[in-house]
Amino acid sequence: MRLSVSFENTQDTPSGRGPVQVGWFLNDNKGSIIYDAPERVRSVDVNREHAKSASRCPAVINMESRYFMVKCPFDIHVGFARDKDGKGVLRNLAGSKSAIRGSKLGDKLHLTNEVEWRTKGVPTIQLSLPYVFISDEPVYMSQVSPFMHYNRDPWPGTIFGGRFPINVWPRPLMWAFEWHEPDKPIKLKRGDPLFYAAFETVSPDRPVVLTETEVTPELTDYMDMISGAVNYVNQTFSLFEAAEERRPETLLKPVSRKRSKE
Repeated sequence: MRLSVSFENTQDTPSGRGPVQVGWFLNDNKGSIIYDAPERVRSVDVNREHAKSASRCPAVINMESRYFMVKCPFDIHVGFARDKDGKGVLRNLAGSKSAIRGSKLGDKLHLTNEVEWRTKGVPTIQLSLPYVFISDEPVYMSQVSPFMHYNRDPWPGTIFGGRFPINVWPRPLMWAFEWHEPDKPIKLKRGDPLFYAAFETVSPDRPVVLTETEVTPELTDYMDMISGAVNYVNQTFSLFEAAEERRPETLLKPVSRKRSKE
């Protein structure tokens, strides 16, 4: 039997009404199987039996529905040190037991130049990710810490988040981290919450629908146009208006997949 799997499409919804459609995709297909789809944050394993349970509170449900979780794609266990010249370096503390090769970890995770640290003595590390979010109507995305998930071993620092309009400036995300206690290691497991993506719309009462989108030639061309701008100007926000003028009207095209089920 053939089972058709479809995603909710809001492109025909009258402007300003109904859910806002936000698309996501991975800009690098190599090894993409390790990157899970973003998930809407929902309370799990909580008491829903009592009518007054917080998990049944409309305000709690509404807030959770506006956050989407991105998971850590692989195990990370690193420490901070300085070499014989005093330069900061990352150490792979997992050693031979690491699930990811050291060379591959070095391709994805790196320590930023010390002169670029926001606070003196607080190292900043960046994890390159292939996640990109896009919308065909005004939507701002904020990248924030996964504050609704309890962490038995608190991170020795804070996420370096950000906020930008995904309808005019879709770009691959980074997980940036300020290491306030560099004497303590950073340890993450594959599947752990890495960060939340929160989406703001013009009408705050409109819900958000997240769906995987096709990487069309138009989308690729637009991404190429804006990529790398940070290397040439300090304030990329000043380019938003110019980017919007050159943006195709439609960039989001939901992926349609079919799979068979015996």
